[in-house]
Amino acid sequence: MNNHVTKLEYDVTINEASGPELHSEADVLKLAAAEMALGFVESGMLLGLGAGSTAHLAVRRLAEWLRLGRLRNIQGVPCSLETERLALSLGIPLTTLEAHLVLDLTIDGADEVDPQLDLIKGGGGALLREKIVAQASRREIIIVDESKLSPQLGTRWAVPVEVIPFGRGSQAAYLESLGAHIQPRQAADGSPYHTDQGNLILDCDFGPIPNPAALAGALGNRAGIVAHGLFIHLASDVIVAGLAGCRHLLRGAS
Repeated sequence: MNNHVTKLEYDVTINEASGPELHSEADVLKLAAAEMALGFVESGMLLGLGAGSTAHLAVRRLAEWLRLGRLRNIQGVPCSLETERLALSLGIPLTTLEAHLVLDLTIDGADEVDPQLDLIKGGGGALLREKIVAQASRREIIIVDESKLSPQLGTRWAVPVEVIPFGRGSQAAYLESLGAHIQPRQAADGSPYHTDQGNLILDCDFGPIPNPAALAGALGNRAGIVAHGLFIHLASDVIVAGLAGCRHLLRGAS
């Protein structure tokens, strides 16, 4: 797949998006992107259900469309325990990657998107499961508002790196050798944040990253690093909501 990005026409206006879950203008923008992404979902599909506040807007709207009969026979694979709880509370049928090795489509959010549609993800802490689900998906649709667009990954967001507790100090030293300024992630009570897998997250500020693929390789080859937030060549589509409407950016189109 090449890195050509096609910009399609605006076709969802912001005033079409509404709902009780909206608390800010940013939420309205994100819901507009979520509704456009759901337009690619067909009845009978296996869907990856993303993690984080933006993806949860899509999950809530998906549940509404299922109740209204706009979609039928959907099964979802959640990217986090929080998403699983939300989906179950909304009555969305769930399945697993053990039962279905390939998913038709995943809708998820991102923390930063570059012009090649490469991403930084993991602000919500579910980067490992999000990447597993993305890799299992035929199509990965990312929904963001314009504030998440960046000329270069690392300009606006640190790279989350998930490490096992054993040897975390050696991982921190390795990350610093790559140029990272590290901030161990904390839970709301100030204790170390633990992922759904019981691991730790080191938020690594590398500054603007000139070669994200090379950095991803350096991170991926290190024992003890379970996952990192660089999603390279995984997003097939990015839907960007702005005040003028939603843009659909498509990787690999001619």
